[in-house]
Amino acid sequence: MSTLACVTVETAPNPSASVIWLHGLGADGNDFVSIVPELGLPSDLAVRFIFPHAPMMPITCNNGYVMRAWYDIVHFDQISRQADIAGVEQSVAAIRALIAAENAKGIPSHRIILAGFSQGGAIAYTAGLTHPEALAGIVALSTYLPAESLLTPATIAANQNTPVLAAHGSHDPVVGISLGEKAKQFVADLGVNVQWQTYPIQHSVCLPEIQLIGQFLTKSLA
Repeated sequence: MSTLACVTVETAPNPSASVIWLHGLGADGNDFVSIVPELGLPSDLAVRFIFPHAPMMPITCNNGYVMRAWYDIVHFDQISRQADIAGVEQSVAAIRALIAAENAKGIPSHRIILAGFSQGGAIAYTAGLTHPEALAGIVALSTYLPAESLLTPATIAANQNTPVLAAHGSHDPVVGISLGEKAKQFVADLGVNVQWQTYPIQHSVCLPEIQLIGQFLTKSLA
């Protein structure tokens, strides 16, 4: 598998931690680069932010239009059903390769956080919880679980105690908040510690949410 192309931002020389941040359907790795300064991370915490570009692929629910995506979506009105499980698994493997690349640069898995928005959040949830080594944390924004069958007590054993921050807009017309709540409850029922926060916004992020993410990253990487 070829490594995904990425946009990389380092907050200081010689990073001691990494955050791999996955964009949503149809966006690209540049989508969240601008929020790094808004996170309010402490100046003595050197973090490498990695924003990969998802592969280009035809999306069934968009009449086969080719765009960047982590997996195919058949119906938007059934976004968490009829999942392209093979596509999900392929993206999970691609994220594992990015984590391995960070390991090779001297960043251990327990100093790596996976974050993602919307479809990217779905992969962050899945790749993060099923990673064979414990991660520092998972951030799942405006998202859902695309393939609950991949998450079992056995597959999440290494990351059952990994902190998760899940946030969602209460007015989200794309990924309804009920899907976010369902995902949060599913992983909580597996024994995962999920911090859940909602905001009166649509399918986006807001400054208070970004600040909360910054606090979560700071605490998880302390």
